[in-house]
Amino acid sequence: MNFAEILRPLDTPDAKHLRQTVELLTSFPTRNSLSPTCRPACDALANQLKQHKALKVDLMEYTLPKGRRIPEDTPCQNVIATFPGTRPNRIIIGGHIDSLNLQVQPTDGPAPGANDDASGVAVTAELARILSNANHPNTLQFVAFTGEEQGLYGSTAIAKRATEEKWLIDAVLSNDTVGSSSNKSGQKDANRIRIFSEEAETHNSRELARFAELIVRETQKDFGIKLVFRRDRFGRGGDHTPFATAGFNAIRFIEVHEEFTRQHTPDDLIEFMDFDYLTRVASANLAVMATLAQAQDAPTEVKVKLDQTHDTTITWQAKPGQKYVVYHRETTSPTWEGVIPVGEAYSHTIKLVNKDDHIFAVGAEYGIPIEAQ
Repeated sequence: MNFAEILRPLDTPDAKHLRQTVELLTSFPTRNSLSPTCRPACDALANQLKQHKALKVDLMEYTLPKGRRIPEDTPCQNVIATFPGTRPNRIIIGGHIDSLNLQVQPTDGPAPGANDDASGVAVTAELARILSNANHPNTLQFVAFTGEEQGLYGSTAIAKRATEEKWLIDAVLSNDTVGSSSNKSGQKDANRIRIFSEEAETHNSRELARFAELIVRETQKDFGIKLVFRRDRFGRGGDHTPFATAGFNAIRFIEVHEEFTRQHTPDDLIEFMDFDYLTRVASANLAVMATLAQAQDAPTEVKVKLDQTHDTTITWQAKPGQKYVVYHRETTSPTWEGVIPVGEAYSHTIKLVNKDDHIFAVGAEYGIPIEAQ
């Protein structure tokens, strides 16, 4: 597989564009989902996305239910921009547009939410600009969630809709708090972004995370993924979780060293962001999304042949005319170590790689690997 070949005809993320989106969103005194300025912020982002004529931009209405941080049922909306492909399979990227300041009432400001999470929305908008200028087999969706700070309500509404309407979602990339490379304690990491993922029988999110790490490793210079094998950070959540709960593959991108004192305060300002870092985060996301946009259907019945030899044979159910890739790694390795394109095959033997000591998988070309059983 040549991941770089997929990226070659595409534009690259631009720090200027990323800053413009953050500046647009932070120009609103608050984007709290309960405030009167949340809808205007959604409208402003929707208008920006509509400048890309290939995108179909919708404002999806839903209701924030009365509960914690929500005094009464409140109408709200998500922003969804869709770029149709030739296949119904969807790759979704998003960030949450709403902001929060716990020191004031929800309808009051200031709640700039520059890093949390205008940064993730800026990455989403920048990828919409770039990817809507080229055709892809899979359908791409670019989402700005609301209701995140009250309990992931916007993403929950979309995941519920996706289930009811039987959307074919192959991957969800949630970017939340991705615009700073350092914190006030002196910790700094400008060369990595974390990906949180969970492992479950109902979805393949952990393998999506592993595949994203491989793509970024192969395409980005001096920038990589730090895999974290947890659903999310301790006691906190993100917009990927409702999708995973609904059975879709979903992961969260987040900076390595958060500054907690700026989150949900008036100090979450654009001046504390690192736009060189945010640009690299956007480039990593672009590599992952552009790759997944090319994927075909995943193989089924992926199995390890149970014979006592020094070689390992993998078999799978293949579709005619479709190319596949075989993967292997040591059982103790978090990342794929062997990547073997095998073309239009339905089996492959890996010489002198012991089945007892390794994990194996097969994926459609540019698609998420399926672990062999």
